[in-house]
Amino acid sequence: MSSPASGRTSATKAQPNARPTDLHEEEELGRAYDGRLLLRLWPYVRPYRRQIWITLLLFLPIFLLELAPAWVVKVGMDLVLAGEPTAGGWANAALAGAQRWLATPPPGIPVAVWLACLYFSVSVSLGLLSWLHQVIMATTGQYAMFDLRRAVFAHIQLLPMSFFDTMPVGRLVTRSTNDVENLAEMFSQGLVALVTDVIKMLGFAVVLFLVSPKLTLYTFAIVPVMAFAAFVFRWKVREAYRAVRVKIARINTQIQETVTGMKVVQLFSREERNLADFDRMNADHRDAWHQSIRYDSLLFSTIEVATGVTMAVIIGVGTGIAEAGILYVFIDYMQRFFMPLRDLSAKYSVMQSAMASGERIFQLLDRTPSVRDRVAAIPATDPAVAGSVEFDHVWFRYGPPADGAGEAAGDAAGDASAGAGAAADDGDWILRDVSFRVAPGEKVAFVGATGAGKTTIIKLLTRLYDVDRGCVRVDGVDVRDFPQQALRKRVATVLQDVFLFSGTLARNIALGRHDLDELAIQRAARAVEAHDFIERLPAGYATEVRERGSNFSTGQRQILSFARALAHGAPVLVLDEATSAIDPTTEAAIQRGIRVLMEGKTAIAIAHRLSTIRDVDRIFVLVGGRIVESGSHDALLAADGVYARLYRLQAEREEEEGALAARPA
Repeated sequence: MSSPASGRTSATKAQPNARPTDLHEEEELGRAYDGRLLLRLWPYVRPYRRQIWITLLLFLPIFLLELAPAWVVKVGMDLVLAGEPTAGGWANAALAGAQRWLATPPPGIPVAVWLACLYFSVSVSLGLLSWLHQVIMATTGQYAMFDLRRAVFAHIQLLPMSFFDTMPVGRLVTRSTNDVENLAEMFSQGLVALVTDVIKMLGFAVVLFLVSPKLTLYTFAIVPVMAFAAFVFRWKVREAYRAVRVKIARINTQIQETVTGMKVVQLFSREERNLADFDRMNADHRDAWHQSIRYDSLLFSTIEVATGVTMAVIIGVGTGIAEAGILYVFIDYMQRFFMPLRDLSAKYSVMQSAMASGERIFQLLDRTPSVRDRVAAIPATDPAVAGSVEFDHVWFRYGPPADGAGEAAGDAAGDASAGAGAAADDGDWILRDVSFRVAPGEKVAFVGATGAGKTTIIKLLTRLYDVDRGCVRVDGVDVRDFPQQALRKRVATVLQDVFLFSGTLARNIALGRHDLDELAIQRAARAVEAHDFIERLPAGYATEVRERGSNFSTGQRQILSFARALAHGAPVLVLDEATSAIDPTTEAAIQRGIRVLMEGKTAIAIAHRLSTIRDVDRIFVLVGGRIVESGSHDALLAADGVYARLYRLQAEREEEEGALAARPA
């Protein structure tokens, strides 16, 4: 039996030393700033540039309001200590008028009350503008990331099956959720905050220098030391955060594997072993966090010491060269100057994670689907829907051919003879020079051992993969000339492993067909004998399907897939070992459903139980990727070849199983 798993195995064999994907691992970290990535993010941010301009315009009044409280206090101190407001340095002329206005309340209002009201008004205004600035900034980021997340999800759906054969599902989920959230956090806590913090720090420095150049030089003497400390911290904390991400990635993998394989864990009593492995990984993660916490605490302590030293310098040096009000302004502004540095580690982590996430997201978006619609693909005039299927000298192997290589090779070799194809019979081919034609309304089946290439035929017919050589045609048209959606509307597939989506049963039968009303859904269910057991459910067709359809038996899920295929209404029906995991009692009902499904359609069945395909028009026998026999059931038995041997072996096995089942316990 060929299966998706066998396809993945073949793909792995084709490239034994290749990494499953060139996408970055979760634990990899890049630079904290990458201008190239920010440019790539711009198309998602551009529709909201008006909001960005608003946040930029709000920055100036917010900064001025942050400057104002210290000056209000300065005026009050000058009035109390000196009897009149004073200004230092350049401010003697520029701020004299403003300070006189601050010190002159309206008639009837005491100066202290007036200054207190000013301080309160400034604080409230600053809080409101800061709130508005943060809301607009965060909202803009969320809207931009909404568009990016939608683009990622839409792109994932366009990628070919060869991509999903090697890409872990959890990693794709991370791309669409955590990685996008990291970029959204960059807007609200990372990039904008870093830029505005730097501008504010420069602004405080400039204002202080203009107020008292001499005191400013003394005050900022420690800044070069802080810059060096921040530089060292940047390198140390990067390694610490990288170690944390490595450990948490391993923990996530361990949890995912344990939960997914919980049945095996419990049946083989692996709980203690798994817990021991988890304890080791958990301890490694804890120790990695301890290291990052030590660096974070060291930076915070260093900044606190620097702040204290700076305050001491202001008080010790400034007492002799500046008034009390000026000293207060220096103390207030220097505290605000050091405040952004306290959050440096958090912001650096946000930026670093965001840049790494952006790199991974755009690597995913840069993957061009190897199976894609041709620019000049059919469609203004669809060919007549008849249901014929033809494989013309098809060669195929799972592997990493360059995008479009298979299509080009197929065009070049579409009409090549079997002899010419055999000359290139090298490599790990799954299908080798396969040719057959199924007429409209004909019923055929493919049989063969595991890995013979049966399921691969379905994948090529539905264009989940493109052929390497040769051509696959539906209704006389190369499947590569159909838009993919148009092709798949012509082919209804019933898979061996039925996948039910969350939602109602009705939604699972319709599967996105908005033109199917309730009556059409029920007609399809009645035809394949699904209606009776659905009606017995408390909510009927509105019954909610649990994850992976766990609230339905294997047989019920299979019958529901028949209803889905019938409602699809395609002229070509493909059955991929639809009865391989069904008990004999359920199989009888499923066989009746299959007969209903096949009525009036071209049917291609991949058979596991040979007894289920006796009535088809032709049977193709695959061995090593080649068709070695074809004919009706009776003709193949009479030929006493591969099919006859397979049939006898299976009949003997079924007889032995029946005898064992009949024995009394």
